[in-house]
Amino acid sequence: MRVILDEPKCVASGQCVLAAPHVFDQRDDDGVAIVLDETPAQELHDGVREAVAICPAAAIRLAEK
Repeated sequence: MRVILDEPKCVASGQCVLAAPHVFDQRDDDGVAIVLDETPAQELHDGVREAVAICPAAAIRLAEK
């Protein structure tokens, strides 16, 4: 799994950080999400999929490796 974030679409809601805190964080200056780990370990995949599902801006997508 590879995590792809479309930063311009991000509305800084922070839902991804709550769902997968080891994979996502937010910039201090504007709250826009950042990806900490583009290829997360298997045990983090459920949280990442939840983050994709609950992102209000649909700014996160997954690519299978």
